[in-house]
Amino acid sequence: MSNNEIVSWTSFPLVDNLKKSAFLVSFIIFISAIVWYITFKQWNSPIFFYIGMALLIFELLPYFVPTSYFLKDETILIKYPLAKVEKKYSEYGCFYFDKNGIMLSPFSRPHRLDRFRGQSLRFSADKSEKDEVISILKEKIGAQF
Repeated sequence: MSNNEIVSWTSFPLVDNLKKSAFLVSFIIFISAIVWYITFKQWNSPIFFYIGMALLIFELLPYFVPTSYFLKDETILIKYPLAKVEKKYSEYGCFYFDKNGIMLSPFSRPHRLDRFRGQSLRFSADKSEKDEVISILKEKIGAQF
């Protein structure tokens, strides 16, 4: 069986949610000012500022970059600007809706470790692909919660 593309879409939360993005950028600037003051002025240890800001930006990076999703016959391909993840449907035991879209879980039921071991599929702003994605996942994975 070929691995042809069935459906694809791109999600870019920074552009899709302008109010939330403005608040997030303001919050990052506010936090960085506080951390800068503490690490540079009070502790005289700028290395902690750089480490703290790198961790904060790294954790929030998926929000700031566009992500492309491709559901194929046998695999799911997720492309980030500098990386890509390709997994088979058989690696997932169930799927369910989360706050960003759909969470693919490697377990047979939703689990606490899904955020770390699973894969999140974030919908685009208009969610035009939602119905087609759900029908494909029901066919390929089966268990929906």
